[in-house]
Amino acid sequence: MTSSPGATRDDDGRSEGRGAGRTSRRERAAFIDRDGVLNVEQGFVHRIEDFVLVPGALAALAALEAAGYRRVVVTNQSGIARGLYTEADFERLMGEVRLRLRAEGVSFDAVEYCPHLPDAPLAQYRRACECRKPEPGMLLKAIGALDIDPAASFLVGDRISDVQAGRAAGLGRCFLVRTGYALSAEAIAAADAVYDDLLGCVTDVLNGDRSRAD
Repeated sequence: MTSSPGATRDDDGRSEGRGAGRTSRRERAAFIDRDGVLNVEQGFVHRIEDFVLVPGALAALAALEAAGYRRVVVTNQSGIARGLYTEADFERLMGEVRLRLRAEGVSFDAVEYCPHLPDAPLAQYRRACECRKPEPGMLLKAIGALDIDPAASFLVGDRISDVQAGRAAGLGRCFLVRTGYALSAEAIAAADAVYDDLLGCVTDVLNGDRSRAD
């Protein structure tokens, strides 16, 4: 298990979706921030009892899967560097989340996380890395591993750092939602569009895809 950036593993020890089902056509992907986009922002969520999906998030993931988009979670997890929880705690939580989502018929193709912080209390995580957003390292890792076409892909976040990471990775579109942190005027101006929530964003993207295909 590496930590720069991290990638959660499937139950058999493989990274989810890595190298499976590749074709000559590169994949489209939705890069999704976790806290405040996929689940309710509650501050350093690391226990399953505190992980509450944003309303509509499950439907959004199902719609993306049906439309052929890879689903990649990209999340800064500075709580690890702060000593609030461990990488094992994070992986345990995401393992449980994956099990619950699979019971509903949806899944992630990858979960990339960054445990670092430049001024981290824990020395082993104290670094200015290439994976902590706004750096694009997590996105670039998934792009390479899943053979993703960045220009045909998009990101959904709740901070300007999400948009900045998406731009640096060459993603075609970068969106923000209002279910997380309050958005600054700078963040709103940096995004291609702002939506009330993940489902609203995904619905609009897929409607646009269908219109272009007609």
